[in-house]
Amino acid sequence: MSRNEPLSIKKVLIANRGEIALRIQRACREMGVRTVAVHSTADADAMHVRLADESVCIGPPSAAQSYLNVPAIISAAEITGADAIHPGYGFLSENASFVQIVEDHGLTFIGPTAEHIRLMGDKIAAKETMRALGVPCVPGSEGGVADVEEARRIADQMGYPVLVKAAAGGGGRGMKVARSAQELPNAFSTARSEAKAAFGDDAVYIEKYLGRPRHIEVQVFGDGKGGAVHLGERDCSLQRRHQKVFEESPSPAISDAQRAEIGRVCAEAVARMNYRGAGTIEFLYEDGAFYFIEMNTRLQVEHPVTEAVYGVDLVKEQIRVAAGLPLSFRQEELRPRGHAIECRINAERLPDFAPSPGLVSHYHAPGGLGVRMDSALYSGYRIPPYYDSLIGKLIVHAEDRPAALARLRRALRETVVDGIDTTLPLFAQLADDPQVIAGDYDIHWLEKKLSGE
Repeated sequence: MSRNEPLSIKKVLIANRGEIALRIQRACREMGVRTVAVHSTADADAMHVRLADESVCIGPPSAAQSYLNVPAIISAAEITGADAIHPGYGFLSENASFVQIVEDHGLTFIGPTAEHIRLMGDKIAAKETMRALGVPCVPGSEGGVADVEEARRIADQMGYPVLVKAAAGGGGRGMKVARSAQELPNAFSTARSEAKAAFGDDAVYIEKYLGRPRHIEVQVFGDGKGGAVHLGERDCSLQRRHQKVFEESPSPAISDAQRAEIGRVCAEAVARMNYRGAGTIEFLYEDGAFYFIEMNTRLQVEHPVTEAVYGVDLVKEQIRVAAGLPLSFRQEELRPRGHAIECRINAERLPDFAPSPGLVSHYHAPGGLGVRMDSALYSGYRIPPYYDSLIGKLIVHAEDRPAALARLRRALRETVVDGIDTTLPLFAQLADDPQVIAGDYDIHWLEKKLSGE
């Protein structure tokens, strides 16, 4: 693995906040790259702002006026002399127009091309593209569905239940299940309304609804020149309201042969696309079969799980590839080692998961062998109420899954976040749950458990 080539990127503006901004900043510092933190007035005391080489306030607390304020971000890059922008995840990370603006201003976007972001952001086009590249897809409509009559014809042919999904959707919005012909009209109209409100686009399509699938995603990385690798899979089946809660690698549900085959298929697909940078191809998995659902054209929240198992730094690799350097590893060099688990810790009050911003009176991160805590918390930090409630990611790595679960239980007991409510007790319960220990669950399991079913 060659990592010593000179880097053309000298200063990176990080167009994000919280733990991911700090994560990117750490990678840059180890590479000798200077950093610029942009922030809202609410984040003036944030850790990523304190530790950056330079910082620029780009607006008031509202994300629309700060972290989504493209002119302010570009201006901050220009006045500080940054030559590249890393978007992290969320906010502008999958905004094709933003990528184009960044590049039009002579800056390097650390991520995929605008073309690939646009293509994969349209769920219908993404599915058609992946099918053409040999990636297995969920049975469903060939494209958008114009009206409920067309939806009924497709559903009758496919068989119920079916899922009506927003073409421009994500995060469970614009997604409705119809378990019978009687339920279809309401599911169709509701999905369209939600899609219009959330994404400004009411286009929907129909897929077969799988009863007890797992959520399996494959980490891919392309050099933008026809070279690509996969870095195994992550199992993200423990979800609440379509949001991932607990992720692990490797999946306890698939075999080594299945892992190698779906990885090969995904790597070949992104190579043929000339895809650049990190990406994740997401699947539903049921009864031995994989069904493509979407591709995320950015770094994932759960990327540390893959980093632990494969011993690579995905953020450094993003920066290298954006600078035009080749991948620093070949497929045959990427060998998984052990088992890793991540818990997404939110500032939320259980059992209703209501947001719990406020003053962190005391914070103590867990430590020890195989424990990583990605968080921008510190004692005395006041969590603002304006943004996502994620406050930390606890990642453990061990020689196998039972050892990883044991390490997770120990690390959870060491973690202290006083002054606010958090979801830490949920993970303590999950780590001791017999079905979690057995790896016997699907994407609906956690929702049912929380509702008492």
